[in-house]
Amino acid sequence: MNNRVPVLNPDGSAAMPTKCSRARRWVRDGLAIGKWNDLGVYYVQLKAEPSGTQTQPIALGCDPGKSYSGFGVQSSSATLFRGHAVLPFQRVKERIGSAVIKGDKVIQNVRGRALQRRVRRGRRINRKLPFHLRNHRQKRFNNRIKSKLPPSILASRLMEIRIVKELCAIFPITDIVYEVVKADVDLTSGRKSARSGKGFSPVMAAQYWCMEQLAKLAPVTPMYGWQKNGNGTSQIRKYLGLFKDKQNKKNPTPETHAVDGVALAASKFVKFTSFSTKNSHGHEWQGEVAITESVFRVITRPAYFRRALHFDNPSSGGVRKRKGGTVTPFGYRTGDYVEAEKAGVIYRGWIGGYTNTNKSKKLSVYDHNWKRIGQFSLSKVKLLRRSNKLCIA
Repeated sequence: MNNRVPVLNPDGSAAMPTKCSRARRWVRDGLAIGKWNDLGVYYVQLKAEPSGTQTQPIALGCDPGKSYSGFGVQSSSATLFRGHAVLPFQRVKERIGSAVIKGDKVIQNVRGRALQRRVRRGRRINRKLPFHLRNHRQKRFNNRIKSKLPPSILASRLMEIRIVKELCAIFPITDIVYEVVKADVDLTSGRKSARSGKGFSPVMAAQYWCMEQLAKLAPVTPMYGWQKNGNGTSQIRKYLGLFKDKQNKKNPTPETHAVDGVALAASKFVKFTSFSTKNSHGHEWQGEVAITESVFRVITRPAYFRRALHFDNPSSGGVRKRKGGTVTPFGYRTGDYVEAEKAGVIYRGWIGGYTNTNKSKKLSVYDHNWKRIGQFSLSKVKLLRRSNKLCIA
């Protein structure tokens, strides 16, 4: 494969990527140090100042979605990175405890944060007392004056910002292309927004907020996938000959979402523009870009539970069961990347829980989809990397 390896200068600034063979030679000769970033991308950092610090244009494309997002880093001569992010939208929505409404019926009501809050408030109110003597408190401030984003949508946009920051740290990104969708439906409830037909929804508000945050890293260019002037995402993708799998969007492959990230980034190097000569006029593609093989990463978040001090009602005797938490009594933390052995087979995954009894002391190891691989004895588990709140495959 014609992959490129990111390069950092001695001061930590990003330089132009180099060929794998040259990077290996630098590390072998002691001219650079090999490192890994939080996205599982290998890069090298030079020990001595380079002869020049000039860089070429490198664009980053971000295709945001409801459950999945695609990322691509592209220069005019090579594709540098492709990423498929599994967003935490559905999990956060369930843990908040919002109802799923279809038509006039509530088809799902998850026991989440909102319900737990109501349960706690109900326990501390003595309804035998007159209303003015009950344990109610007056509001301390008006918490409805700010235009907040729904937690589920905010969590997804924050994850995208985290990924872009990691890429900007190792590539000299000069432009960020962000796809904007026009949504009149509130994805958190499935209902039309109050300003339906006017292009307003929490989804769109979150997109514009996200672009404001990304603009602090590099200039941001919004692109509309539905554009029909030849410069939309789908038109550029077709011109570049990139295949998109629209039937299996859940599959963590480059053809589902990362391909759109590459097309967005490539829009900085090719344009569908008009021309006019003495004998003819029309439109044509201008510019050149080379689409090559590159590093591909599937990025998810560990699905652990935070510590819940008041989870459900107490059992008999007022005892509450242990729920959540990220610290184990064995020195490991939930989300730590480890190597575990069982029956001579080596597994790699992330710590997701533990068992601590007189008869058994084991750690539960999960894969990047947060499905348990198995339980392993402490002596068979080796720490590879502390938790960075990301799971990379």
